[in-house]
Amino acid sequence: MKLSIIIVNYNVAYFAEQCIRSVLAAIRNIDAEVFVVDNNSKDGSTEYLERQFPPTEHPMLHIIAHTRNVGFGRANNNAASHATGDYLLFLNPDTLIAEDTLEEALAFADDHPDMGALGVRMLVDDGRFAPESKRGLPTPWCAFCKMSGLATLFPKSKIFGQYYMGYLPDTEPQKIEVVSGAFMMVRNDRREEWFDKDFFMYGEDIDLSYRLMKDDGKQNYYLPTRIIHYKGESTNKSTLRYAHVFYEAMLIFLRKHFPVYALLFYIPIQFAILLKALLSSLKSLWANIRNYLHPSLMTDNDRFIYIGNHADNVKKIAEIDGIDVDRHEADETTMPEGHLALDYEKYTYVIYDLGAFSRKKVLELMEKTAGKIKLATYDPRNEKIIYHWHNRRG
Repeated sequence: MKLSIIIVNYNVAYFAEQCIRSVLAAIRNIDAEVFVVDNNSKDGSTEYLERQFPPTEHPMLHIIAHTRNVGFGRANNNAASHATGDYLLFLNPDTLIAEDTLEEALAFADDHPDMGALGVRMLVDDGRFAPESKRGLPTPWCAFCKMSGLATLFPKSKIFGQYYMGYLPDTEPQKIEVVSGAFMMVRNDRREEWFDKDFFMYGEDIDLSYRLMKDDGKQNYYLPTRIIHYKGESTNKSTLRYAHVFYEAMLIFLRKHFPVYALLFYIPIQFAILLKALLSSLKSLWANIRNYLHPSLMTDNDRFIYIGNHADNVKKIAEIDGIDVDRHEADETTMPEGHLALDYEKYTYVIYDLGAFSRKKVLELMEKTAGKIKLATYDPRNEKIIYHWHNRRG
């Protein structure tokens, strides 16, 4: 077995389905197995995914249902203990990979025997580059620059911009320090525990990246092959809870690897959490005041343009979902420039029919208009429109 892919799902059944379908398309020429671990979702994910991927049709796909949410790290460790592949890929459910992503990653890994972990070029849903695709270790200085905002003010600086390693070009392979857990490929050395169970949701990937370099003497790499990462469909990153868990994870990392500095950072981290709480409260208060004074602003004005071969079906789905969709009959052959050939800037989302366009083509087109329009997808096999913060079940 060449590759074992592990996907941990929590309350994002439709995104997980989309991710799995992209994985199945990418392993057609690879000896691979797929593990989907459901962390006790409340949206019926397990039952839904079992219906979509019956074992008689997908014997390489294994669904593991937990009776409680054991966290990201424990769930991955559980599946990894059953994996038989030479390589492991830890993959988030809110990702979409191209048909050749895994072949490119495996070829790179085979050519780099010193590889500890391998990450890829992640794009957010509007095609912009996700800076967490390549990161530096949150050493005390790096953590200070991140928390103080210096990393944001000087993103290209080798001194202040170490957190996202903004001084390294993102269009070519790079040696990096931290690989994102959204897409992390490692050699399967059958270790008992990959992710430290003390990290519940964030920080596990940083800790593992550091241990691969420090303890195993390996080098972590970045490969500029594209994927889409919807960035936290399982968690709302604008909430106070996210800030608390994220900064606490940073503190756990410092206690574990830089214990002398952990005490110094305890008060600044608690201050950062309180500041986030204040900003969240003010943001919520302002939103309530604005909606009270201007009720019309509460209306969802998102506009969609669909490109594909199932316009009539999409029209019916759009009416049920209550969204405004213009439709354009085309496919990758008849319209290779996709939404770039249309007046796309008047739309919020472009819905690509995955039966008419390859995922690789979709990712290429989205990056060409980075920041100007968001991606939605339609798959004729399940007749659903999938887009950011939509199609949550339950």
